[in-house]
Amino acid sequence: MNALVIALGSVAVVLLLAGGAPTVVQACPPSDRAALLKFRSNLNEPYIGVFNSWKGQDCCSGWYGVSCDPTNRRVSAITLRGISEEPIFQRAKRKGVMTGSISPAICELTQLSGITLSDWDGISGAIPSCITNLLAMRHIDLVGNRISGAIPANIGNLLKLTVLSLSDNQISGAIPPSITRLASLSHLDLRNNGLTGVIPGDIGRLKMMSRALLSGNKLSGQIPESLTRIYRLADLELSMNRITGPIPASFGRMAVLATLNLDGNLISGEIPGTLMTSSISNLNLSGNLLGGKIPDTFGARSYFTVLDLSNNHLQGAIPESITTASYVGHLDVSHNQLCGKIPAGSPFDHLDATSFGYNRCLCGTPLGDCGK
Repeated sequence: MNALVIALGSVAVVLLLAGGAPTVVQACPPSDRAALLKFRSNLNEPYIGVFNSWKGQDCCSGWYGVSCDPTNRRVSAITLRGISEEPIFQRAKRKGVMTGSISPAICELTQLSGITLSDWDGISGAIPSCITNLLAMRHIDLVGNRISGAIPANIGNLLKLTVLSLSDNQISGAIPPSITRLASLSHLDLRNNGLTGVIPGDIGRLKMMSRALLSGNKLSGQIPESLTRIYRLADLELSMNRITGPIPASFGRMAVLATLNLDGNLISGEIPGTLMTSSISNLNLSGNLLGGKIPDTFGARSYFTVLDLSNNHLQGAIPESITTASYVGHLDVSHNQLCGKIPAGSPFDHLDATSFGYNRCLCGTPLGDCGK
């Protein structure tokens, strides 16, 4: 079949001369290609060669990690992970290491809906503030780098954003108040940074959020009650911060909350009894300033893969009702001020002495006899 190819700028027109209908194949716009090359010029990846394919006029064809909209050929996503099962990584037999910074040229890709630049270890600098002008953005994943500076103040402009993953970086400053405008956000991961200040009090506006992971920062203030009004919230991690005040009892009335990790803070008051018969199966309250007694509210609905109450100021006895729980896997009440005989039966028959050590006067199996 004969064909005549006519080049018209960025458009290659292929006319089929053997009776076929004309077909138009469009390359990416030169402006998107230029923006990608400026973005690439700020980055250095010497081992894997992820940028070796970034050549030629059509950035929508064969450029590693670049995706385009099939209708208008605008760049819609950049997906570059430093850890991957793809052949280019298998041949190199190593993970990637990339240095440099994120160029503001990324903001010239006005139809960009996703940026993944994760697990490269060495990418530094700040997140360009102009990223908040990319109103099609749905997915930002910059995990596992050395990114510093603040989260852009106007992040709340990205009303379509569903995933914001910035963990394992060096980001500082406060969580921007505008973040609570992200009505579509389902996954928020800010773990292991240097964030300070308080959790926005109206964070409960994020009704679509299922995971809120804020551990390993320097956040202070109290746990916002509004968090407990996010119906879809399944995982909440606030560990290793400087959070004070009590645990809201309404956590125990949340429909799908399965993981509540509050360990390593300055949380005080008593443990709400509602937590022991809730949907929570992974509950870690260790390393706080909690006092009072362990709630005697366990029952058939109590199911814990992890129940860690260690390193607090809990007093009194271990409640007998814990033996009525449907399951308790890992239990740790060590380093408290508990006293009395450890109940017999499950789950105590599969736990060792480390789960009960360093209390005031606990006794019984697996510790020593209580005597007469």
